[in-house]
Amino acid sequence: MSDIIHNLSAVKQRITGAAHDAGRDPATITLVAVSKTHDAAAIRPALEAGQRVFGENRVQEARTKWPELRQDFPDVELHLIGPLQTNKVRDAVALFDVIETVDRPKLARALAEEVQRVGRSPRCLIQVNVGREPQKAGVEPEAVDQMIRIAREYQLDIAGLMCIPPAEGDPAPHFRALADMAARNGLAVISMGMSGDYPAAIAQGATHVRVGSAIFGSRPPV
Repeated sequence: MSDIIHNLSAVKQRITGAAHDAGRDPATITLVAVSKTHDAAAIRPALEAGQRVFGENRVQEARTKWPELRQDFPDVELHLIGPLQTNKVRDAVALFDVIETVDRPKLARALAEEVQRVGRSPRCLIQVNVGREPQKAGVEPEAVDQMIRIAREYQLDIAGLMCIPPAEGDPAPHFRALADMAARNGLAVISMGMSGDYPAAIAQGATHVRVGSAIFGSRPPV
């Protein structure tokens, strides 16, 4: 548990350093601690150390951990960072404060219908497949503007964009492209950068970085 606290502090220090290197205010960068596959006992030390923004990959897994944790830490902000199926929309709207993976009109419509039904409106990000990788979710870069228009027509609270760049090669051009797309559409939130590349994302304008293994260690075997 002390390792998690140490790792969290080290990541925050590295974010501060990367922000200063880029001439940015570290306060403009939000750390999303990715707690997917880690149980509540592993998450609690990070909460007790003051971390309040977390990312989960699966709706069902988050349902098993976060309602109880939120009883003790009600000011947590929970992000869904994994793919969302339309049949999980009801649970996702109830549980998450931010849904980072809106990537198709059908999902946007389902979210809008649930928001209207319950009156709870999570902030949403459009996921962009910046590397045009067939195995990854996300809107193709040339379709981003249209997807944003559709989501806005459904009156979703579209706050920004999210991406996962290709694992190979320099991520900086992909990060720069996402930042340009966000600026073009007047979107303030740019979620990009993970444990292996978040300093590069900060250099290109990331407002949110999603860091898991650098905080919690390697994922437990499934």
